[in-house]
Amino acid sequence: MLRTGRFLLVLLCAVALLAACAAPEAPATPATPEEPALPVVVEEQPANPFAGQTLMLATTTSTEDSGLLGYILPDFEAKYDVTVDVVGVGTGQALALGMDGNADVLLVHDRAREDAFMAEGHGVRREDVMYNDFVIVGPAADPAGIRGMTDVVAALARIAESESVFISRGDDSGTHGKEKAVWAAAGVEPAGDWYISAGQGMSDVLTMAEEQLAYALSDRATYLARAKEGFDLVILVEGDPILFNPYGVIAVNPDKGAHIQAELANRFIDWLISPETKALIGAYGVAEFGAPLFVPQ
Repeated sequence: MLRTGRFLLVLLCAVALLAACAAPEAPATPATPEEPALPVVVEEQPANPFAGQTLMLATTTSTEDSGLLGYILPDFEAKYDVTVDVVGVGTGQALALGMDGNADVLLVHDRAREDAFMAEGHGVRREDVMYNDFVIVGPAADPAGIRGMTDVVAALARIAESESVFISRGDDSGTHGKEKAVWAAAGVEPAGDWYISAGQGMSDVLTMAEEQLAYALSDRATYLARAKEGFDLVILVEGDPILFNPYGVIAVNPDKGAHIQAELANRFIDWLISPETKALIGAYGVAEFGAPLFVPQ
């Protein structure tokens, strides 16, 4: 019995020893080193290359007198931190400023002359912007009897025949060019005491026409902008297709001189024909007149 007990004790010790040899202690798992934090990269916004610049815009009196430019230009100036210096003159004078390198960009309305300006190399880019129309306005008494006519050629012929006072822009503007084309179509060379060449912008011509109970050809936008101030001239003739009045924007050729802001002029054109600015143009006048003063193209 004693020998059996010793045998069992020796056997158990042997088994324990074998177990210890067969299952060596697993090595400790090394700690995973922490990955270094990636540096935070802050992307710098590109500097505004136009900040502080001034864009010279030569344009027609209608875009200024109607209030359109005062309505839309603050958006462009704020976006690019620039100033737009507006010179409001007739289209002929605006084109002359471009030819002489005294403007960076033009906003005008005489398509034939615009095309000639481009063909002669004075401009490097032209885009359609918007349109409205011309109307014949005059005193409510209508001494020439043209109220309700839709044939503007016949209406001007009747004014000439009756020698009713007519105030002409007489300033080589797009409006003056349209007027001369209609007189030519009527076969009339306007002259005499009844025909007054003012050499003035549209708003001044409307003032003269009101004071003298006279007729005038006006763009609709300037007429409506003035009418809200309260005056007696009324629209007598409208709706003739010949009275269509489209506007274009032109970037002046930078070869005119190193002072021409060519890049800014192109950025202005991109902005002017963008959907956002077209929406601004199309909204102008709707609240007051029930229709836009200019229709974007």
